[in-house]
This record gives sequence, structure tokens and C-alpha cells, in this order.
Amino acid sequence: MLTSTVCAAVSAAGLGIAALTAYRKRFLAATRIAAFSLIPIGLVMTGVIDWLTGIVFKPTVWAGFGLLALSAVLFMVSRGVERRRGGIGGRKERKSAAAAKPDAVAPAASAPSLGAGRAPAKAKAPQGRDSAPKDDFSDIEAILKKHGI
Repeated sequence: MLTSTVCAAVSAAGLGIAALTAYRKRFLAATRIAAFSLIPIGLVMTGVIDWLTGIVFKPTVWAGFGLLALSAVLFMVSRGVERRRGGIGGRKERKSAAAAKPDAVAPAASAPSLGAGRAPAKAKAPQGRDSAPKDDFSDIEAILKKHGI
């Protein structure tokens, strides 16, 4: 009952301020003030204010919020301990799992294949201006011949 009276008084005061603002020829601002001042009385009429006061003034509701907060704190503490230990199983299980991993099927498979007994070709340093284009084209010709072009 007291909250309804307070909300009605706030709405009446807001509408009064809106009327003064409209008198000063600031109609857009007066419209906004009137819209905001009608919110409290609208909340009283819909019953939202009674619902909110029922929540705020009940000790069981606050006990429920306390239990939710305690649950969140326990969850965060357990996650912190889990991270500190290194996961759910701990470091010992990770080490044993890493030791039990089988080796790769072909350990040298990622190494580039050079062929049997072949060494990588080294590029010759050009000796002058005339030899540089000749060396470039000879490499290209060798590649084309290799592919049958």
C-alpha cells in the first residue's frame, strides 16, 4: 500500500514537471518526461511492484540468493583447483598417457625424399651479367625436359 502511494506521487510529480517543460515550449522534452513519469503508476497497476516487494522483503528469497551465490563460489573454487592440478586426472595420468602413445607408423615420412644416393643440387653463383640469364633459362629447360615438354 505504501509503495503504491509513493509510485503515484512520483508519477504526479513527473507529470507536473512535464507540464512546466511544455509551458516553456520544449514539447519533445516534455513528452519524454511524461513517458518516464507514467512508468511507476503503470507498474503499480500491473502488480509488478507488489511482486517485487514480495521478493525483496521475504527472508527465504534472500536465503535462496545466498545458496545460489555459495554454489557459484564452490564451482569456481573447484575449477581453480582442477586447473592447478593440471586437469581432471592430474599430471601423473598425462605423463603415463604420453608414455603409452605408440610411435609414428613411418617416423621418416615427413623428411623430404631425395632419392637413392642423390645429394641436393647446389645453385651455381653467376659469374657475370651475361651468365645470369643463361643459368636461369637452363634450369627452366631442365625442368621442362624432365616433364617431357
